[in-house]
Amino acid sequence: MPDALVLTNVEKQYGGLRPLRVRNLRVPAGHLTMLIGFDRPAAEVFVNLITGASLPDAGEVEILGRPTRAIADSDEWLAFVERFGIVSERIVLLEAMTVAQNLALSFDLDLEPVPPAIMTRVEQLASEVGIDAQQLERRAADVLPLVRSQIYLARALAFDPAILVLEHRVR
Repeated sequence: MPDALVLTNVEKQYGGLRPLRVRNLRVPAGHLTMLIGFDRPAAEVFVNLITGASLPDAGEVEILGRPTRAIADSDEWLAFVERFGIVSERIVLLEAMTVAQNLALSFDLDLEPVPPAIMTRVEQLASEVGIDAQQLERRAADVLPLVRSQIYLARALAFDPAILVLEHRVR
């Protein structure tokens, strides 16, 4: 099995004091790795690099054995990025909708009401990340920060990603 993530001599200018530089980072598949010390802009640049949303100015980014430079078009990129589960405050929560509806967005756009088959998946996903069933009918705007974080995590896990990325801190 290829490494999950390999960055070699990567450099990316992003308007910070210095460019983001990663000399050599190798994360084997199945391993948990934490990178600390990034400020918010650098963390966003890093996530964009590993998901292929942007390319490095120098060096090589390889995910699951595939260089991000090899992604030819938007269709390939969409298929590529679906292998990631991303926990980030950049992911939109619909504040006026319920927790269940926010989770259902991962599976369907039919939210009024959430169809029973989708609701079953929502309940399983909520349980997996520790969201109490009583929270499902509360508006996202009204839940505690912990539940908001659990919503982000649940949405990231919805499609069993090959790589889970927790971007910066989620409040």
